Amino acid sequence: MSREPAVSIHPTAVVDEAASISDTASVGPYSVIGPGVEIGDDVQLGPHVVVERDTRIADGCRISTGAVLGSDPQDLKYVGERTWLEVGPRTVVREFATLNRGTAAAGITVVGSDCLIMAYAHIAHDCHIGDHVVLANSVNMGGHVEIGDWAVVGGLTALHQFVRVGAHAMIGGASRVSQDAAPFSIVAGSPAASYGVNRIGLERRGFAPEVIRELKRALRTLFRSPVPLGTAIESLESDDASPEVREIIAFVRSSERGVTPGRRGADSPDA
Repeated sequence: MSREPAVSIHPTAVVDEAASISDTASVGPYSVIGPGVEIGDDVQLGPHVVVERDTRIADGCRISTGAVLGSDPQDLKYVGERTWLEVGPRTVVREFATLNRGTAAAGITVVGSDCLIMAYAHIAHDCHIGDHVVLANSVNMGGHVEIGDWAVVGGLTALHQFVRVGAHAMIGGASRVSQDAAPFSIVAGSPAASYGVNRIGLERRGFAPEVIRELKRALRTLFRSPVPLGTAIESLESDDASPEVREIIAFVRSSERGVTPGRRGADSPDA
């Protein structure tokens, strides 16, 4: 472990000799850094942070008061095998969030770059969170959840184990999500239902109006038309389908839990 003068480690912090901390990182009061932890450049750990073990925190991350990273997975099948948690560059983890390591099933829990993990959120074992993802306050997920790039999950939402949330999807607050949420869509409710295209989110990210219109038609065809899902997919497959529509089709075809259906007669303004 490096303890060069440039490193800012509060004297009340406890740092294991087997941890590696960049010279430009800082560790706040009463924080605990365990063995096998790697902390990159310009990482800031607030007070009372625990990084239990075998965790890699990439450059520029901000970890707030009371957050716990790299703790043992909450899985009865876990028997102490060495596994990892990896947090990508510039990700922010707010107060009292908890991020578990993986199990033998995947070996690692991954959180991408430029994410915002708000207070009290829980990222379980073997989850894979993409880049630019926002998890609002008290989002809770079971193991093996996958969340695509730029997705947003509203506060107090529960994600069932093995659920996938597609890229650029928006999950409304206080939802119960037990099936996959298609890319580019809005999903909300308990039980969750699909409400069409995430128009505002896509506009903010610079998607062209014609692409958003095509996505709107595709999602309506898949989840709000009376035809069977397989028939709807076939009707969308064509040589001139956009890459985004093809992404939705591939996502639906690969779903093992099924994809969140539309709710009849409950269109959102953007559906």
